[in-house]
Amino acid sequence: MKGVVLAGGLGTRLYPLTKITNKHLLPVFNRPMVTYPVECLVRAGIRDVLIVTGGNNPGDFLRLLGNGKEYGVEKINYAYQEGEGGIADALSLAENHAAGGRICVVLGDNIIEKNIHRAVEEYRTQPRGAKILLKRVDDPQRFGVPVIEGGKLVKIIEKPVKPPTSFAVTGIYMYDDQVFDFIRSLTPSERGELEITDVNNMYIQRGSMTWSELEGWWTDAGTFESLLKASNLVAQGGANND
Repeated sequence: MKGVVLAGGLGTRLYPLTKITNKHLLPVFNRPMVTYPVECLVRAGIRDVLIVTGGNNPGDFLRLLGNGKEYGVEKINYAYQEGEGGIADALSLAENHAAGGRICVVLGDNIIEKNIHRAVEEYRTQPRGAKILLKRVDDPQRFGVPVIEGGKLVKIIEKPVKPPTSFAVTGIYMYDDQVFDFIRSLTPSERGELEITDVNNMYIQRGSMTWSELEGWWTDAGTFESLLKASNLVAQGGANND
């Protein structure tokens, strides 16, 4: 299985910090944000990684990560997303990297306490389809929220005003090669983006989506509040622990 870290977009919620650098290069405690999802993949045994960048500072990712060896990556590639076409649009750039195989995707601003190795191994034995990781949060309305009936995913609602559960869809996704066909069939949302929630719902409708609850704490770092929270959590107990 190969890894994909999505670190594109313009990070407008963190302006003016993102006026001078890419959001995913901002510090979380003592190192750049993007190194955490890279480490997350490596600790799960995934060492062939694609970094999808964007904005005005793509060369800085190469300067930071280089050939990936410092972070345990055996093979690293880079792709560039123009504009803000959404997560699914960014993921579409990984088709050649996937080469018909399975991928584990981590959003570049997602930071976790524990290891996802168990979930990755579970997905390896899954005959087909996709797998997502969920986490209970205090503010699920900020995220995609699953509707679960009898332990099975029924659908995912994007940023609901009245969330049906306290679970949020984390930015960690595992897909087979069908994901790229699904992305090609999408039309832009009202935000003008290709939504990853639409992709996940396509898998759910076909009965080929599984889920697990993520162990340990999880946070994104896409707002000033969550960036501070992420730094404090890492300072207190680290990230990507076994």
